[in-house]
Amino acid sequence: MHVRANAAVSADGKLSTRRRERLTISGEEDFARVYRMRAESDAVVVGVGTVLADDPSLLSHDETHRASVGKEGHPARVVADSRARTPLDADILAGAATTYLLVSDAASADRVDALRDAGAKVVRAGDERVDLAAAFERLDERGVSELMVEGGGELIFSLFDAGLVDELTTFVGGMVVGGRDAPTLADGEGFVDEFPALSLRGVEELDDGVVLTWSVEG
Repeated sequence: MHVRANAAVSADGKLSTRRRERLTISGEEDFARVYRMRAESDAVVVGVGTVLADDPSLLSHDETHRASVGKEGHPARVVADSRARTPLDADILAGAATTYLLVSDAASADRVDALRDAGAKVVRAGDERVDLAAAFERLDERGVSELMVEGGGELIFSLFDAGLVDELTTFVGGMVVGGRDAPTLADGEGFVDEFPALSLRGVEELDDGVVLTWSVEG
């Protein structure tokens, strides 16, 4: 499986404000780029925090490009949701696209059953938190070979920590958000001694910012 992480951040590396509300950082040109990336992917994954904050649908919005790369329908939607907190009326459960919920053994059986009834396909992996490596292996077995990660910061850090990211793309916008409690590109515990090494592959000006594309070297 090839895993591409994508995010839009402010010039000081923030995903949103300290209130963790939706923040528009990029513009129409970058939105089109993201839709193309979705269209090229077999599945798009977010953390449950993104679902609770933004209620995204994660549909491709670019059926023409998707058809041009030989894919049909919408990419699958995936939520990393250790305790099955995804709302039953979330947009990510609506529509024709398949939705996978990655949950841990700590998730309530009743809650998992309710989400199944709402249309989710549940993948259990891990004890207290989702074992992302094991869950991704199961997605791979179900035909997900190109996976796009759209955040948030906790999920992106966890994927880097597990050595699962192959490529990172960031739109850096022309604003400063600030705030010690505002979410960043990679939250979580943070690295101290060893850091994922990135190799810059591309730089592109879009809207009022710049898109940086990195390969993850290790």
